[in-house]
Amino acid sequence: MKEYSFLINGEWRTSERTLAVRSPYNGALAGTVYLASERDIEDALDASVTAFAEMHSAPTFKRVQWLENILVGLKNERDSLAELMTRESGKPITFARAEVDRAIFTFEIAVEEARRIGGEVLPLDLAIHSKSRIGIVKRFPIGPVAAITPFNFPLNLVAHKLAPAFAVGNPVILKPSSQAPLTAIAFAKIVHESGLPRGALNVIPCPSSEAEKIVTDERTKAVSFTGSPEVGWHLKSLAGRKRVLLELGGNAAAVIEPDADLDFAIYRLALGSFGNAGQSCIAVQRIYVAQEIFSTFLDRFVEETRRLKVGDPFDRETIVGPMISEEAARKVEGWIEEAIREGANLLLGGKRSGAMLEPTILTNTKPSMKVNAKEVFAPLVTIEPYDSFEEAIDRVNDSVYGLQAGVFTNDLRKIFYAYERLEVGGVIINDYPTYRIDHMPYGGVKLSGFGREGVRYAIEEMTEPKLLVLNLS
Repeated sequence: MKEYSFLINGEWRTSERTLAVRSPYNGALAGTVYLASERDIEDALDASVTAFAEMHSAPTFKRVQWLENILVGLKNERDSLAELMTRESGKPITFARAEVDRAIFTFEIAVEEARRIGGEVLPLDLAIHSKSRIGIVKRFPIGPVAAITPFNFPLNLVAHKLAPAFAVGNPVILKPSSQAPLTAIAFAKIVHESGLPRGALNVIPCPSSEAEKIVTDERTKAVSFTGSPEVGWHLKSLAGRKRVLLELGGNAAAVIEPDADLDFAIYRLALGSFGNAGQSCIAVQRIYVAQEIFSTFLDRFVEETRRLKVGDPFDRETIVGPMISEEAARKVEGWIEEAIREGANLLLGGKRSGAMLEPTILTNTKPSMKVNAKEVFAPLVTIEPYDSFEEAIDRVNDSVYGLQAGVFTNDLRKIFYAYERLEVGGVIINDYPTYRIDHMPYGGVKLSGFGREGVRYAIEEMTEPKLLVLNLS
C-alpha cells in the first residue's frame, strides 16, 4: 500500500515515525503516512514566513492563476480523491464524490472573490478642520495561517482553509486529521503543482499536541480550526492576539409544523440524520414535531429510514457507512443504552458491529440525556412532540450548541419568529439544518464556534483593513 510523505517548503519529506491509516469499515490498510517532527514543524513555520514575503504582494491575476490551476488539478483527480477518501474514512463513495465537487465549487468561488477584493473610499470632510481630505480603505493579507481540519470532510474543509488564504496571499500550515490525513496529502500534491511559491502550503501530519506549536508561535498570524469544542476553545486560549476562526460542534434540531410538506421533510430529515453515519456538525440530531401530526410523522419517518442502504461504503447505493472508528461507535452505543435505561423508547436500530452503528431512532427522551445534550456525531436522532410553536423554538434553544436549525412551515409569522429567536448561526426554512452551500456564511454561536467560514467571510477574517488618508489641499 502507498506511503505518503509530507510537504515542507516545496519538498516531500519522510521521517522515522509513521502512522498506518485503516478503513473503519473493514480494517483494510488505506495507506501509511510519515509523521512530521518538531524540526519539520519549525521548518514549516520558517517556510511560511518566506513564502508570505512573496505572496502578500502578488497581483490579482497571479493569485487567480494559482486558484485556477488548483481547480484544474481537482477536476482531473476527482475520482482518485473520492476513492481515497472512502478508503481512509469510510465515507460512502457517493458522498465522497459530492465532497470533491464541493471542493471544486469552493475554489470556483475563491477565483471570483479574489477578483473582487476591493475596498472603499471615505469622505473625510465631515468637519471643517478635515476639509480636502479623502480616505481609502483596502484589505491586506495578515500572514501565515495555521489550519487544523477534522476527519469528516477531509477535502472540502481543507479547501475552506486554503481557498480564502490563497485568494488574498496568505500561506498556510495545514495539520490534517490523524484519522483521515491521506486525502489532504493527495490534495497538497495538486496545490504543490499549481505554481504557488515554495512554502505557500506546508502539511504537518502529527499528533495534535505537537501541532499546538503552529497555534502558539508568533510567526503564524491566524488560526482556522474545525473540530470539537473542547479542542477549539483550548486552542483559542493558546492563540494570544492572533485572529481565530472556530467551526465547532453542533446539535442540529428541526421543527415540523402541521402545514409542512411531510413527504419532503421526512425524506430530507432522514438523509440529514443518517447520511455519512451522521458525522457532520449539522447532522440532524433532534426533531420536534407538532402534536397533531406526531404519530403520522413518526411512522413514516421510521419507514423512510428502513429504506436507507447501510453497509459497504464503496456501494454507490449506500447512505449509511461506518463511523470513523469502533471506539466512536461504542461510545454512542453506550449513550443509547443509557437513554433506554432512563426511559427512552427505541423505535429502530441501536445495534452495533465494529464501527457500524445502525440508524437509530429514539422517542420519549429527556433533554438531559446524552443523546440530546451532547453532540452525538452518529446515525442517531431523537423525535419528540410539542404543543406550541413557541415551545418548539424554546426546546431547540435548550442546548449549549448553536450552529444551524431547520423549520418546516409556510407561515411567514412563524418563519420570522424562528429567525429572530433561534440561537443559532443559520436558520434553514423548509429544508434540513444540514443544508450548506459553500459561499454562504457558516458558523455558530454558544459552543459552536467563533467567526464565519464561506470564502468571502473567511477572507475578511484573514485580512486586515488599512486606511490611507490624502490631504488634497
